[in-house]
Amino acid sequence: MHVICFSRSRIWLVILLMMTGVPGKILGQTENEFPFQARLLDEKFDLPNTMMKGVGAFLDQALQESKATRNDFWQRDFTSPEAFNQSIASQRQELQEILGLIDKRSAPFMSYQESGALEPYTFENEKYTISAVKWRVFDGVFGDFYAEGLLISPKGETKARVVYVPDAATAPEVVAGMTGEGETGFGRAAHMARNGVEVLVPVLLNRKDTFSGSSIQGKFTNQTHREYIYRQGFILGRHVIGYELQKVLAAVDWFQAKNDRTGKPLKIGVAGHGEGGMLSLYAAALDSRISSSLVSGYFDQRENIWKEPIYRNVFGLLKKFGDAELAVMSWLQKLNIEDSLYPEASGPPAPSAGRTGAAPGVLSIPELSSVKAEWQRAEAMLPKGKSNLRFFEGNNSANRRQSDKALIAFLEDMGVEAELNEKNISLLSRGLPSHWPNAADRQERAVRAMEGHMQQLIPASETIRDTTFWQTLDSNSGDLKAIKSAHRARFWEELGKLPDPNVPNNTEARFYAETEGWTAYEVKLDVWKGVFAWGILLVPKGVDLSMPLPAVVTQHGLEGLPKDVLTKDKSERAYKPYKGFASDLADRGYVVFAPHNLYWGKDNFRVLQRKANPLGLSLYSIITAQHQRIVDWLGQQDFVDSEKIGFYGLSYGGKTAMRVPALVEGYALSICSGDFNEWVRKVASTDYEAFNSYPFTGEYEIPEWNLANTFNYAEMAALIAPRPFMVERGHKDAVGTDKWVAYEYAKVRRHYANIQKEGSTTIAYFNDGHTINGVESFAFLDKFLKNAK
Repeated sequence: MHVICFSRSRIWLVILLMMTGVPGKILGQTENEFPFQARLLDEKFDLPNTMMKGVGAFLDQALQESKATRNDFWQRDFTSPEAFNQSIASQRQELQEILGLIDKRSAPFMSYQESGALEPYTFENEKYTISAVKWRVFDGVFGDFYAEGLLISPKGETKARVVYVPDAATAPEVVAGMTGEGETGFGRAAHMARNGVEVLVPVLLNRKDTFSGSSIQGKFTNQTHREYIYRQGFILGRHVIGYELQKVLAAVDWFQAKNDRTGKPLKIGVAGHGEGGMLSLYAAALDSRISSSLVSGYFDQRENIWKEPIYRNVFGLLKKFGDAELAVMSWLQKLNIEDSLYPEASGPPAPSAGRTGAAPGVLSIPELSSVKAEWQRAEAMLPKGKSNLRFFEGNNSANRRQSDKALIAFLEDMGVEAELNEKNISLLSRGLPSHWPNAADRQERAVRAMEGHMQQLIPASETIRDTTFWQTLDSNSGDLKAIKSAHRARFWEELGKLPDPNVPNNTEARFYAETEGWTAYEVKLDVWKGVFAWGILLVPKGVDLSMPLPAVVTQHGLEGLPKDVLTKDKSERAYKPYKGFASDLADRGYVVFAPHNLYWGKDNFRVLQRKANPLGLSLYSIITAQHQRIVDWLGQQDFVDSEKIGFYGLSYGGKTAMRVPALVEGYALSICSGDFNEWVRKVASTDYEAFNSYPFTGEYEIPEWNLANTFNYAEMAALIAPRPFMVERGHKDAVGTDKWVAYEYAKVRRHYANIQKEGSTTIAYFNDGHTINGVESFAFLDKFLKNAK
């Protein structure tokens, strides 16, 4: 029977040390007893938790340093409006892209919402008329994408035009003064209308979970509507922030068209609170047509954005853009920052039967000192005497409620002398007319419009990849190796490239276990300061270690540890998926390294992804560098053939098998088990074809920004080619369907045929579930690592 055990002599040594009370390194091994150069690793060293803490500290430091390094990306020219716009043009373009603001908006068009009797929904008094409207944002393949909201039109002279964006928790009718007296933002838009301002109020996705799911699939989650859309959009290069910014900017388009049509160049402003304040800040940074902005209940330092709800996560944001940098981008207009009542949320809606999977994240009121510090940082970037920024503290120091001063100043910027009378607004709170649009139905339309657009983007992304990737490889023009090198650099960019490992290995090791066939050691290798790689090395017995042996890196899956791929004990949880395949390979004469990857510790590792994303990084930014170090170190050992190091991973390890060997060319081949898929559909789909797709799971770290438009699994495999590549697929594996696995693999097979390497790729089906099979895969390894010439 194959059993992993400690040798009898070493067990007695441990017992003796325990009996005598002598603290010592278990097994008493010295560095000279390893078949490689290493210092003895402290037995008490907690490798998985220490690794997580080291990576966390590494990212924390990078987040704090980003505030200073952002300056390197800016060369602002304040000599004239034209010069300023030109000097930040590239930053505006990049900001649009990372917010998913890439769909071309339609020509402005607005229509009135109608009741069942085909009568417009309107509400009026002696000063203004409120109408339920919708306006076209951009064209869609299966229907145009519209925004909905309220248009508040003064009955007298119109002096200015404003897009007012309430917080996600606030209905447009509240800011219009129609309902919700006493709620945050009550009557703010009505105040403006009474003073001659035409106001357009868009509907935002709220923080409820009513429509967060698919009736087609019969699956629902407790994700807020904002997170539900965020989950689908991230891999597609779209964002709930981007969709809502499109609505705001389409409203500005409509106002601008109205100015042009009437011949009256009225000033256009944007104001908002909470999530609306966020959108106002972004809009002010991006659109120089805006004359004045009011950002209420949002402005702050963002280095802890990873603690906020995940729908505020923007990939690469903090590399160049903190709130201060965004404020400075609005230099040509007036920007009013109001430290008012910030929205609070203790987390997503509570889980309930059938509704789980939401990511953690809170909204809390920041310290006034933190808000002021960010405002002062913005002020310091502006030329002396040319600041466009004003700061307003809330009129109540206890709760920092919205102040009339900020709203009056904002309107003055628009050329409107305002008189605010709370009593006049309060008199309008009579309840909604019986014929008014149903708010729940309107919210559902907003959710489904974004969802529907993204589901159209899934097949459309394949066309983009065909153009930008496959056509470059299938043509006969150019050096294929150079073309792939350029694509590899793009793939690095998509996942987030960190510097190559830049410290000595500082190898530390300790004995782990042995069998009749091999001896195992835990090995720790430094990558960067505070960040290391760690795994279990299996060295076969009975072989001449002066002759280099082929090696295989065997990668565990989600919540796994290196030991899981070794165990042959059928009573252990890890045996069923892994079947001890690392041990079997060592018995077959391979040097085996079983590394620990970062996807362990539930939310602890997902927090690392949250910290990495605002820096333009991901878990694989770190994991890939760890594998660079592992491959380099293995290749330096006399008993390893550096040109015959293969990779074999299951589940999340299979996910690694697609990404890491595509980037780390030191891997001679790759085997993806239990993960290969039509990945874009798996991550984003909510329609009939969805199968255990990630919008409905708790694995909120899975989406990778914009990957759909650049690299699906076939494209990753093409970067592995011409090196051998294999897929191991169980018919009963619920990670996907045979249909979509075969569909995506056909592209891989075609590419290998095009480069005359048909024999270097295969897919092995077997009649089981989410597990290593180890039949065709072992033969594949033997063919290309042992028998290859």
